[in-house]
Amino acid sequence: MTVVRLTTEFWIAAYLARLRQADIPVFVTARGDPTAGAVFVKVNTLDGNAAAYHRSYDLLEDRRRWVALVQGEDREVDAALSRQRGFDPDLWVLEVEDREGRHLLDQPGLDD
Repeated sequence: MTVVRLTTEFWIAAYLARLRQADIPVFVTARGDPTAGAVFVKVNTLDGNAAAYHRSYDLLEDRRRWVALVQGEDREVDAALSRQRGFDPDLWVLEVEDREGRHLLDQPGLDD
């Protein structure tokens, strides 16, 4: 069986379309490698707080999943993302703005 991997750019296009369909504003704030760049999703709740999520491998469940890298004040989250870009300039940063903190990363097709 051949496993086909989606390019990062293709996954991002699908994610942006899904968010826009749910009327959740999203912006690409840093463009990375279109083929294999890592993706960080910042969720800004517009009250001075935010969280940043990234994909991590869960050994117990034997799958990749979205986990919080950092949560807290918006400026602290921005600083953490800036440090990550310093380590890896090929990564993407998407910023979701939603007062309820919706990001859809737990939805089928996006959660794995």
